[in-house]
Amino acid sequence: GIWAQYKPEDLATPEAFERNPRLVWDFYSTRREGAGGAEPNTGHFALVEMEKHFDQFTLITQNIDGLHQRAGSRSLVELHGNLRRIRCSRGCGVIDEWEELPEVVPTCPHCSALLRPDVVWFGENLPEDGLNAAIQAANTCQAFFSVGTSGLVQPAASLAFWAKKRGAVLVEINYEPTPLSEYVDYAFHGKSGEILPDLVQVLADEK
Repeated sequence: GIWAQYKPEDLATPEAFERNPRLVWDFYSTRREGAGGAEPNTGHFALVEMEKHFDQFTLITQNIDGLHQRAGSRSLVELHGNLRRIRCSRGCGVIDEWEELPEVVPTCPHCSALLRPDVVWFGENLPEDGLNAAIQAANTCQAFFSVGTSGLVQPAASLAFWAKKRGAVLVEINYEPTPLSEYVDYAFHGKSGEILPDLVQVLADEK
């Protein structure tokens, strides 16, 4: 497609947005449309059911497609943002839902700066509130499930190690081994959409 000529790092940076905000908006509009056409799978719905079996549960995701929300997850930390939201590029705190692609790049109603997709770009820090919530959950949990992640992207990759260090049972669900694999207590290799429903059924049977 049209975006094949661009590298993601050439579009997903603050510098790219400053150079050509319209191009960046169009790129994320295409991504948003793609995510909007996708549906939550059995893995997403299994996590919704899993949440019901724990008094305290936090779902930490690096995905920006919004599928966890659409599936019904409530206690959710989106470390890298959400394609369905926009925010002020100057950081004045305005965050809104992104309904459709505007004819011109919209501006903040409070400070007149350009609005941008509410996602984390290359070179940016993770949202402080979200990162703190994720760290708090990792530091206090009794069980930590690492599902479908490469274990390479920091600081998210460290969360499992922090949980393990503080005594949590560490479970990995992944199609192939990761840098985390040698440290886990239980490893399940395969598709998360097939494994998670079975684990949730086990939890339900133990209740």
